[in-house]
Amino acid sequence: MPDYAKMYRKLFNAQSDAIALLQQVQQETEEMYISAPEPDIRVLTPKETEDPPADE
Repeated sequence: MPDYAKMYRKLFNAQSDAIALLQQVQQETEEMYISAPEPDIRVLTPKETEDPPADE
């Protein structure tokens, strides 16, 4: 008969390790985002052109 308690502990420990790893990586990437320099954002305006000639 399978040892269900042993199987449960193994699965629970692996899930706990995976969650801890994901939380650690999330925190690291959030720190990377926060410490990144501000982007250089510029508003571009189109050049004003004359009206095209009418083909009539």
